[in-house]
Amino acid sequence: MIIEGICDLNIFFQKPMTNSDKCVIMISNMTISDNLRGVRQMEEVKAVSILHRNKTSGWFGTDYNMNLYRGCCHGCIYCDSRSDCYGIGDFDSVRCKANSLEILRDELRRKLHTGVIGTGAMSDPYNPYEEKALLTRHALELIDAYGFGCAVLSKSALMTRDIDIFLAIKEHSPMMCKLTVTTADDELCRKLEPNVSVSSERFEALAKMSDSGLFTGITMMPVLPFIEDSEENIRSIVRLGHEAGVRFIYPAFGVTLRNTQREYFLRSLDEIFPGEGLSHKYIHRFGNSYECTCPNVKTLWKAFTEECEKYGILYKMQDIISASKLGYEYDQMSLFE
Repeated sequence: MIIEGICDLNIFFQKPMTNSDKCVIMISNMTISDNLRGVRQMEEVKAVSILHRNKTSGWFGTDYNMNLYRGCCHGCIYCDSRSDCYGIGDFDSVRCKANSLEILRDELRRKLHTGVIGTGAMSDPYNPYEEKALLTRHALELIDAYGFGCAVLSKSALMTRDIDIFLAIKEHSPMMCKLTVTTADDELCRKLEPNVSVSSERFEALAKMSDSGLFTGITMMPVLPFIEDSEENIRSIVRLGHEAGVRFIYPAFGVTLRNTQREYFLRSLDEIFPGEGLSHKYIHRFGNSYECTCPNVKTLWKAFTEECEKYGILYKMQDIISASKLGYEYDQMSLFE
């Protein structure tokens, strides 16, 4: 089945557009290369809403959350979104949300106040399908047209494709570009996050976005206990981030685990690191705890903050939010919207 929609930006944007400004969105039965695990043809799922208002703007200054896709095929062994509480069955298969752009357009048009829209929390907006599907790109065009800001999180270097739209949004609203990096070692990255850009490619993408003048940074989370929790790794990430021109790095020295996600993670450890007994270490140290904090968290935090201070990199959430919104004056959302 082919899902095809012709989105006339004359209608979307409420202003005359040239033919080159009209977007044609075509999502077909694409398949991803055989080296991607657990990926099948992309299906569509019903969506009632695309924008969801956050309770607060304390997480990177975002007022709304947006997910255009459901599921993720990056194969990250620790992903919290595998947890039963989210109700995402067959998580490794990517599905698009039907009529997502039309729904997004209507929701943006109805808002009385602008704000910052976050994306990348439950599914990566730059999964391999996005290269041809262009859902994220067209959603960003709508966000720009309606005067909203955006904070994008990904692990894919494909994110640099949309620098032109990021810059357009930056002209009127806060625009934040984030890439997750938890290890400076590409070989280890391939084991933990097998189906997406390796760390060195992400640093290159960060440099490209930073050089373009975008507010760019790293989410260094989760730092996996017994695997990534060395001072050398932490200092290397900060140093490489500095060389890439990032403005901020926000860390989490540990990982959260629950129900089916924990089972998947522990099983993956035994498969990827045979004979090292890592799953037993986790069970012995953390049991069924939700928060699994690195045993040497104080040492890691000290090393991390020393490096950030040395390079002038922001690492406190409020400082990051304030810096991202510096110079912008826009209406805050109404509590009664």
